[in-house]
Amino acid sequence: MLYHLLYPLKEYFFAFNVFRYITFRAAYATVTALLICFIFGPKMIKWLQRLQIGQRIRKEVPDRHNDKAGTPTMGGVLLISAIIIPTLFWANLRNPYIQVAIVVTIWTGLIGFLDDYLSVVKKRDKGLVGRYKLLGQFLFGAILGIYLYTNPLVAEGMTRTAVPFFKDLYIDWGYFYIPLVMFVITGTSNAVNITDGLDGLATGVAAFCFLAFALLAYLSGNRVFSEYLNIFYQEGAGELAIYCMSVVGASLGFLWFNTHPAQIFMGDTGSLALGGALGTVAVLLKSELLLLVIGGVFVAEIVSVMIQVTSFRLTGKRIFRMAPIHHHFELKGWSESQIVVRFWIVAALFLLLGMSTLKLR
Repeated sequence: MLYHLLYPLKEYFFAFNVFRYITFRAAYATVTALLICFIFGPKMIKWLQRLQIGQRIRKEVPDRHNDKAGTPTMGGVLLISAIIIPTLFWANLRNPYIQVAIVVTIWTGLIGFLDDYLSVVKKRDKGLVGRYKLLGQFLFGAILGIYLYTNPLVAEGMTRTAVPFFKDLYIDWGYFYIPLVMFVITGTSNAVNITDGLDGLATGVAAFCFLAFALLAYLSGNRVFSEYLNIFYQEGAGELAIYCMSVVGASLGFLWFNTHPAQIFMGDTGSLALGGALGTVAVLLKSELLLLVIGGVFVAEIVSVMIQVTSFRLTGKRIFRMAPIHHHFELKGWSESQIVVRFWIVAALFLLLGMSTLKLR
């Protein structure tokens, strides 16, 4: 919005020329997102408390979580607002990458909101039935896959995926691209949702992931840098850096209130939106395989659940004391803060590893 209003005025006042720079707009998108959370976070917490919209604790978690019952939840509404508003302010809204990112954030957020509403407000034990949640995710993944496959604005080379560590090596999925998008969107959404089990865990890890993709988006959209690093050049993809930095700012701002002991939880509203957005950004930047590296913590969380379920069904034995894996470390005696900070450290290492692949080609 500000980009469209102020940048054209550069002809009359040279200072407005600064709006042409993605780095400038990405920085201020981050600050805007932070300020939205800082200003409206306390108001959101009080409003949810007044409505008595509090967290319900599942039975399948360590007993120490019972103390969190009643903590305001559905804070994902604040998180999503702090992502969308700065993006609308600072990004080029005519850019198809930005349009897709905004739509996926709202869509997956609405699925999570419906789940939270049925669980917290309507007091349904399991919220939105799992198969309907998956249906919504797969449906959106299919629509997005078809759009990217057929849209001439973004479809050139879109069906290809870059292979990390290898120069000019891509996998062309062809007609399998649409199922790939469905799998990535659904898998990432649920991975972030599963990780959101400790105060600040998913929020902090997501901030590291989006920081990495902000850098990748900027490099992919810059012809000089992309050629130097042998990254597939995508005209207009640099605008995604503004969106990603909005997510980073929103995550850090929300973390101010979500860190242990949490004053508010994002709920499925926030976790599904963050996961869907992360998967979509990876798809748009042809980095679905790199997502496995950058999002290594999320991968470990969902894989631990798959291993646990498979082992128990086949052998009747559990590999972990409890899944997902952060609960395993809880039962080993680690404090919540220890687990969260250590997982953040691991996420930072995955960020560095993912960024190193850009040079090690």
